[in-house]
Amino acid sequence: MLLQRLSLCAGLPRTQRTIICPLLAKALTQVSLARANSNSFAHRGELRQAKRIVVKLGSAVVTRGDECGLALGRLASVVEQVAMLQNQGREMMIVTSGAVAFGKQRLRHEILLSQSVRQALHSGHNQLKDMSVPVLEARACAAAGQSGLMALYEAMFTQYSTCTAQVLVTNLDFHDDQKRRNLNSTLQELLRMNIVPIINTNDAVVPPPEPNSDLQGVNVISIKDNDSLAARLAVEMKADLLIALSDVEGLYDSPPGTDDAKLIDIFYPGDQQSITYGTKSRVGIGGMEAKVKAALWALQGGTSVVIANGTHPKVTGHVITDIVEGKKVGTFFSEVKPAGPTVEQQTELARNSGRTLAALHPDQRREIICYLADLLVEKKEEILAANKVDMDLAVNAGQLSSALLNRLSLSPAKLNSLAIGLRQIAVASQDSVGRVLRRTRVAHNLELEQITVPIGVLLVIFEARPDCLPQVSALAIASGNALLAKGGKEAANTNRVLHELTQEALDIHGVKEAVQLVSTREEVEDLCRLDKMIDLIIPRGSSQLVRNIQRAAKSIPVLGHSEGICHVYIDSEATIDKVIKIVRDSKCDYPAACNAMETLLVHRDILRTTLFDQIIDMLRTERVKIHAGPRFASYLTFSPSEVKSLRTEYGDLECCIEVVDSMQEAIDHIHRYGSSHTDVIVTENEDTAEQFLQQLDSACVFWNASSRFADGYRFGLGAEVGISTARIHARGPVGLDGLLTTKWVLRGDGHTAADFSEHGTMKYLHENLPVTQPQPRQMAAQSED
Repeated sequence: MLLQRLSLCAGLPRTQRTIICPLLAKALTQVSLARANSNSFAHRGELRQAKRIVVKLGSAVVTRGDECGLALGRLASVVEQVAMLQNQGREMMIVTSGAVAFGKQRLRHEILLSQSVRQALHSGHNQLKDMSVPVLEARACAAAGQSGLMALYEAMFTQYSTCTAQVLVTNLDFHDDQKRRNLNSTLQELLRMNIVPIINTNDAVVPPPEPNSDLQGVNVISIKDNDSLAARLAVEMKADLLIALSDVEGLYDSPPGTDDAKLIDIFYPGDQQSITYGTKSRVGIGGMEAKVKAALWALQGGTSVVIANGTHPKVTGHVITDIVEGKKVGTFFSEVKPAGPTVEQQTELARNSGRTLAALHPDQRREIICYLADLLVEKKEEILAANKVDMDLAVNAGQLSSALLNRLSLSPAKLNSLAIGLRQIAVASQDSVGRVLRRTRVAHNLELEQITVPIGVLLVIFEARPDCLPQVSALAIASGNALLAKGGKEAANTNRVLHELTQEALDIHGVKEAVQLVSTREEVEDLCRLDKMIDLIIPRGSSQLVRNIQRAAKSIPVLGHSEGICHVYIDSEATIDKVIKIVRDSKCDYPAACNAMETLLVHRDILRTTLFDQIIDMLRTERVKIHAGPRFASYLTFSPSEVKSLRTEYGDLECCIEVVDSMQEAIDHIHRYGSSHTDVIVTENEDTAEQFLQQLDSACVFWNASSRFADGYRFGLGAEVGISTARIHARGPVGLDGLLTTKWVLRGDGHTAADFSEHGTMKYLHENLPVTQPQPRQMAAQSED
């Protein structure tokens, strides 16, 4: 909440920022003081509290690919982020490279210009192409480039009304007590005046680094590169966070680029023996090993550290702010190692166990689900006790609506109903995985089959709905999929017990790890970035949750719908009885449901008729608030409140009424303002109804039936994982079949593509064969004690 309020400051005019931002900065200062003399942050989410931040820009970030000149675009984006954080009330410091590269560019230019014109003419035009610039000494380049680099920083920060100051240091400035105190005092005063210090080693005079002097205890670290400088400075200034930007995503368990290299999300001090370092970056004098040593030294001194990529064009513009917001970027160094596995490890466990689950005999998967159903009844006292704890905490917090409290609450009746639903899923699971959909004889002794297979690893994110966990677990088991379940914190205790029971059921056939409950501090947005581990995301919750996940999951398919703007169209040939029943049920049965009616479209001819009057009387009796669409309002002298938008999901006893001239106009209206969820026509004209059913492009289209029928249970699908409005894969209510995909199996007898070439001996037949399901293999006999 604090960060949301602070983020407003960056966009305020300077006069307002002068008044408001100090107040918000005071709040950050209080957070910083509260953790003064404490250890580093234990979790990424705590980085939002960072008050004093050091940003270290590696040579690869600052310099161009040709190592001669600066990467101005990247530098500008870094400046913008630092200035924004500074304007939020944080204290920002930059440790920068780039003086040598900037100086090299200037000196090369000067050398070429200083050559004698006479000598150039005497050399001949053809030899000018072979002119070479002598090797430039790094200290001279640093001396020539430092002033230009600082001028560039100053010009960039000026665009954001932010002042900067240059500070050049050497190793001696930290070893001499008086110089160190002077440096500390100078930086403290600059920060107090809201100035961004830009620090660099004085490469024009710095001596060569001493070998093997990187790490000599918590009080001493040799300043041999900007990594060690940033670490020393962060500890000296008691910074909360050090962000080290380089040209790699972070720290890998083996050299980046190798086949098995994996990015390490969180690095702990005891893990350094388990990694192998690669070569240094193309520029600079450090390397990943130097960065890790500096980071661990800073961590030991109480400063949190993140190493991340500052050169990737897709993330450079927000990498610093993402880190400060606690997002999963780069490698976070932490002294607190969690007791359980990381979410990446959980995903690996789920995938490996899920493959074993998919290979089980159908009867074995059925047994797991039936045993889970039995456990829900047998252990109901334990489940209800945990649920009572969650309910008491939620009621005392007072942050959940009555509707969410109802969803959070479990009862013996709910658990019994849940167990019945699971047994239905168990029956349906018998022929789900490995079902043959198509058989083709491609050629003699060459047959092709298309069969159903699991999707892989599912991530299901649900809010305060603990009954969702056993439902989706059963569907995942039935379809042979691995499952990561991320539940709302409101149901943490109930979810924990239900997950333990689920794993107990899975364990009877040795696939305990196929269902994992994510209970760490992982943000939903971070989970949505695991595109190499997760195959499908299924959000179960509010439309806002679904929209957030669809926005965050850029590389992972999301099964669901963000809005349920459902329409009921009353045709001119509709009957009173059907209209009243359908409209009442569609709107009033469960107004918060995604398949509830939100807009009532009426044919112009039924205005000012008995039918229309009865519709209005019924809605008023049911206490439905009516909003008038633009055309409907034009017919009325005293109209209800005019609708603000025709694309509104009310989720309550409210609806919009609008007038159309024809069935085709109703279709056009729905296509323009609907969400492709569920739409209904009420009419006695069969031709009109058939046109509506064929032309309307929604997931569910009904004739003379309530929109509330858009439900997996009512469709006979058993439990559903949600309703999808997507155009590919599953659409509408999604049950067990929606969690399956297909693969092609080809059985041959030494066939090659060359056999079917122009000079080959075989010809394609492509005969469709009858689809016969394979008989399940026999289960292994159970030994008796």
